[in-house]
Amino acid sequence: MAVDEAGAALRALVVEDEMDLAQIVVSYLDRAGFDVEHVIDGLVAVERARVIDPRVVVLDLGLPSLDGIEVCRRLRTFSDAYVVMLTARSDEVDTLVGLGVGADDYVTKPFSPRELTARVQAMLRRPRVEQEGRPQNILQIGDLLIDLDAREVHVAGAAIHLTRTEFDVLAALAARPSAVLSRQQLIDDVWGLGWVGDPHLIDTHVGHLRRKLGDDAAVGRYIRTARGVGYRMGAGR
Repeated sequence: MAVDEAGAALRALVVEDEMDLAQIVVSYLDRAGFDVEHVIDGLVAVERARVIDPRVVVLDLGLPSLDGIEVCRRLRTFSDAYVVMLTARSDEVDTLVGLGVGADDYVTKPFSPRELTARVQAMLRRPRVEQEGRPQNILQIGDLLIDLDAREVHVAGAAIHLTRTEFDVLAALAARPSAVLSRQQLIDDVWGLGWVGDPHLIDTHVGHLRRKLGDDAAVGRYIRTARGVGYRMGAGR
C-alpha cells in the first residue's frame, strides 16, 4: 500500500474526462494502494485539490472548463503534488508548455496504465540527495542556499518556491558542484534507475529553475550548461 509519513494511504487525484480511460487509471492506482478521487472538469479539479491535498495528480491536457495546463498552473500556487500530464498530442510544444507550468512528468496516449502506475510509484520512491561532511545538510553556491532537510531554497535571503521535482534536480546538481552531470545522470539521481522517458525532460526543469532563481542561462550564475553533455553548478558573477 502507498502510504505517507504518518502511515495513511496516499491520495491521488485523477483528472480525466474520457471515462473508460479514467476508470482504468483509477483501478490501477487503487490496487497500488492509493486513495483515489476522480473528476472530469478542470475547475472542479482545482477545488478538490485544495480540499484533499493529493500527493499525486494525474492530469489530462484536454479538459472542460480549464485545460490541463491552466489547472497545473493554478495547482502550483498552493500545491507541490507530483503532477503527471496526459496528452493525446505528442508534439514537443505541448509537452514543453505542459512541463513549463510545473508538471513533473508526461505520458502520451495511448499508454499502459501499468507503466503510468510504475512511474507514479517511482516518483514517490525518489532518493533524496545528501551531501557528505555537512551535518546540517545545507548546500551553498554563492548566495544560493539549499536546505536539504527542510527542502527550502533561498536566494540572497529570499525564499524561492520550487516544486518537488525542481528541488530534486537542483539538489542533485548542488550535491556535486564541481562535476558536470549528464542528462542521464540527473535522470538517474532524480527519477531513479530504470526510468523510461525523454532525458531532455531535464532541460525543461533546468529552464524552469533558472527562471525562478533569476539565473540567466548566458551567464550561468548558479547552473551552467556543458554543451553536448549536461549541467553543473557553480557560482558565477
